[in-house]
Amino acid sequence: MKALVSLIAVLLLALIAYAGASVPAMRFLFGVVIPYAAFIIFVVGMVVRILKWASSPVPFRIPTTTGQQKSLPWIKHSTIESPSTGLGVIARMALEVLFFRSLFRNLKTQQVGDGTQVAYGEAKWLWAAGLAFHWSFLIILVRHMRFFIEQVPAAIQMIEGLDSFLQIGAPLFYMTDAVILASVTYLFIRRIGIPQVKYISLIADYFPLFLILGIAVTGVLMRYFTKTDIVSVKVLAMGLISFNPTVAETISPMFFTHLFLLSVLFVYFPMSKLVHMAGVFMSPTRNLANNSRMKRHVNPWNYPVHVHTYEEYENDFREKMKGAGLPVEKE
Repeated sequence: MKALVSLIAVLLLALIAYAGASVPAMRFLFGVVIPYAAFIIFVVGMVVRILKWASSPVPFRIPTTTGQQKSLPWIKHSTIESPSTGLGVIARMALEVLFFRSLFRNLKTQQVGDGTQVAYGEAKWLWAAGLAFHWSFLIILVRHMRFFIEQVPAAIQMIEGLDSFLQIGAPLFYMTDAVILASVTYLFIRRIGIPQVKYISLIADYFPLFLILGIAVTGVLMRYFTKTDIVSVKVLAMGLISFNPTVAETISPMFFTHLFLLSVLFVYFPMSKLVHMAGVFMSPTRNLANNSRMKRHVNPWNYPVHVHTYEEYENDFREKMKGAGLPVEKE
């Protein structure tokens, strides 16, 4: 039911955009006003979330580690899995952000035999699908930068060439188009196919999947099946960044549907789980060095308190301790 509600919501958004963009008087709304509003909401929302995280005090060293902490010189420690320096933290964060290192170590558990034993097995499909989705999304985003730059840089041209080196007909076939559709589909099937994951899934888990899938599908339809004036699209994109937008009549409604779903994603991003894109850099479980054995960290919130020492304890109960046969330091 949750997945169905999310799917219907995305379909309604797409239908609203397609129907609205079919009316000439509404094209400026879907091509200029809504993208500007979505971008402002995205920037303000991300700044607010980041400032909130940055202002949260972190009085303790709480990095999650999976390796030996640095201690005695003759004990080999893990410089990346349990970093004790800033350089080690950077290396660990790079592996986490670029290659999902912690997800790569993910295991699945299941009961075996009579049900009293638990077996652990590899679970790399989730890691592979997550990595494929994020990297393909990034490459697609970089490829789209050519719409906002008059002279496309050589770096973007190289990425575009590598993405389309398996040329199949015309227009060029981008591998990332197929990869992102396949990876998002797998993530959805996994969410409804595994009972434990389905049980904890919410509308907030299904909606972004269908929204991203809708963006990808409309983009694929626009590139390979329907036609739109790509020159007018670039003119509109250049006009948006120069604050002088021009909406041509030759742009198809499918493009405005694609742009509207992307705008919805921008608005939804700061208030959703997708904000982990920035949150991973602000997490104290990831961005702190594990050097508690090398350096003493004192909680800045501590205030002077009276400590009941053992000497005071013995002075209070010496006679009773002696009567019970307990040893005392002072007779």
